[in-house]
Amino acid sequence: MAEREDFDNGWDFISDLEVKAVREFSESLETQNITSAVQRIQTYFRDLDEVLLNIAVTGESGSGKSSFVNALRGLGDEEEDSAPTGVVETTTEPTAYPHPKYPNVILWDLPGVGTQNFKADTYLEQVEFDRYDFFIIIASERFRSSNVDLATQIQKMKKKFYFVRSKIDVDVQAEKRRKSFDQKLVLDRIRQDCIQGLVKNGVDHPAVFLISSYELGNYDINALQDTMEKELPDHKRDMLLLALPNVTMKIHQKKREALGARVWKMALLSAGIAAVPIPGLSICTDVAILVTEIKEYYQAFGLDEESLENLSNQMEVPVEEFRACLKSPLNKEISADVVVKMLTKAAGAGMMVAGHVFNMLPLLGSLPAGALSFASTKLMLESCLKELAADAQSVLMRALQTEV
Repeated sequence: MAEREDFDNGWDFISDLEVKAVREFSESLETQNITSAVQRIQTYFRDLDEVLLNIAVTGESGSGKSSFVNALRGLGDEEEDSAPTGVVETTTEPTAYPHPKYPNVILWDLPGVGTQNFKADTYLEQVEFDRYDFFIIIASERFRSSNVDLATQIQKMKKKFYFVRSKIDVDVQAEKRRKSFDQKLVLDRIRQDCIQGLVKNGVDHPAVFLISSYELGNYDINALQDTMEKELPDHKRDMLLLALPNVTMKIHQKKREALGARVWKMALLSAGIAAVPIPGLSICTDVAILVTEIKEYYQAFGLDEESLENLSNQMEVPVEEFRACLKSPLNKEISADVVVKMLTKAAGAGMMVAGHVFNMLPLLGSLPAGALSFASTKLMLESCLKELAADAQSVLMRALQTEV
């Protein structure tokens, strides 16, 4: 019964468009040789990777824009390829910073509003407003009239924007000197001060998110992520979520759910190919799918060596302690040879659940090879996702211990 429930829950993620895509794969590949078929699969994955998400980070000079850009990219201010920071304005023109692991997620560090070369009344035109999906407006103290003017212009052009009050860790640290210190009261006071200033300047129902670029997992990062998630199209929402640093348990869980939804899509793709009677096509395709997806899990959870070293530097924890949290054998090697061995075992287990697929997927019900491929690919991806998610959670828990 539990297995059937798992299938039913996963089926909710599959759209009619995706079912149609599987049918089209099956029909078109019947007339192609294995080389052109594999090329078609590669094109499919490339199309998935061609969606761009452009995020504009703006505000007044010195508000911490560049540090925020670095934080969202999982980098410190002194890492290679990080946005330059300093006590004076360091951004003199719109500068693109692709995410180091998701290059189609691009954070744009924009010049400060109201600086000598970027006046408020012509600012959006100068920074090429149309190319951005949404704006994050940052202030390190109160939101001033230039911030409000910018938000009003963005709103008129029907784009989303979010107010971020930065450097919250500095404010909290300063308040800790008081005997009556209460962090919740301090944060509420800062938030209300920002909201009142925005309302006074004509912004209706503003939402303000309190963020520290150096303690990204604290304060309002979850609330900011939730808000952006609700307002972005589905395909861009998942891009943003996977690109975010794995800094809170909530973000970790959402990443796991988003990757879990992809399991069904990749299993359907595998099934569509397996249904085509071309010798060798199914195993080549399954290996390509599995290697690509497992690497995606590895990357999204920040389990690669570079991510662990960056986390070690930021948290001042020896990287060996994070490596010790990694238990899955996938953390040692993700290769075609390893995947073939795992796929062989998964195919045997897939025989046990392939019967469910006959009843649930009319498209594949009359195609035993497709049903078996679907079940095997799904089981294997779910197992790999579970293992790597557990390792990522262990790493995150170790990091959170340091913050406490």
